[in-house]
Amino acid sequence: MAGTAWLLLAVIALTVSGEYSSGMIRTTLTAMPRRATVLAAKAAILTGVTLAAGTIAVLASVLAGRLILPGNGFTPTHGYPLLSLADAPTLRASVGSVLYLALIALLSFGVAVAVRESATAIGGVLGLLYLCPLMNHLISDPDTQRLLFQLSPMNAGLAIQATTHLSHLPLSPRAGLGVLAAWAATALLGGGLLLRLRDA
Repeated sequence: MAGTAWLLLAVIALTVSGEYSSGMIRTTLTAMPRRATVLAAKAAILTGVTLAAGTIAVLASVLAGRLILPGNGFTPTHGYPLLSLADAPTLRASVGSVLYLALIALLSFGVAVAVRESATAIGGVLGLLYLCPLMNHLISDPDTQRLLFQLSPMNAGLAIQATTHLSHLPLSPRAGLGVLAAWAATALLGGGLLLRLRDA
């Protein structure tokens, strides 16, 4: 999912910055002067496309896992049930993975609207996603590591994919997705505020 998130980030940042660099944003805002409506419409389209693409990718991954894992020893006789969406943890992880991608897309979109420049947007979002995980490797205090995990949009969001040993996680899967949703909402609100306050 991290690789897919990178691709999403790059496409979103390039699309938004391209609209600004080409001047098309002026045409968009002339046709629809209400900037909050423009932001909401773009976010809704982005969410719909990401949910559709994410659903296809996750279903394909589950099918591939169901076909590949038994051939590598992950069988019911060895204590590994067949991968199935009928299994509640697998279903939650699958649906959560699709939502994770949508929230990463919205986070990236909010940052891209705020900064209006592709390299800065990509660097900013990658910093948000990877700074806390990198700091976790540099800090030895377990309480600080736990806090950084809980605050990290990527780590917290990816907790939704956990299907075993949930009690060992610093954050429950649903709470982790909530942390990522808060980051995405903050980015969208910040981007929307800057879109309203400054010239195109």
